[in-house]
Amino acid sequence: MPVEMTRARFEELVADALDLLPAEFAAAMNNVVVLVEDANPEDPTLLGLYEGIALTERDSTYAGVMPDRISIYREPLLEMCADEEELVDEIAVTVIHEIAHHFGIDDDKLHALGWG
Repeated sequence: MPVEMTRARFEELVADALDLLPAEFAAAMNNVVVLVEDANPEDPTLLGLYEGIALTERDSTYAGVMPDRISIYREPLLEMCADEEELVDEIAVTVIHEIAHHFGIDDDKLHALGWG
């Protein structure tokens, strides 16, 4: 049975997950926005998505671009979790996973580190 939760409470949990980031990582994030969306229209089972140019790929020509986007998808996360405690954990893993992409860490490395 999926977790039932208001959008506002879900957004609070995403903010709490962002607060778990060490200060040096939070300070190093550059030109990125984190958004809560209901679901990815192309893959409704997707939990999160990073879209942008990773910090490791930016060079001197990087200027005047729109912010990178990290989307956290509410509906699939609510569907996969049995209770709020599990949801808190899954949101944190998803947020850290997508932020890692902003820092240039790929899925293989994330899975090896246990953030898959």
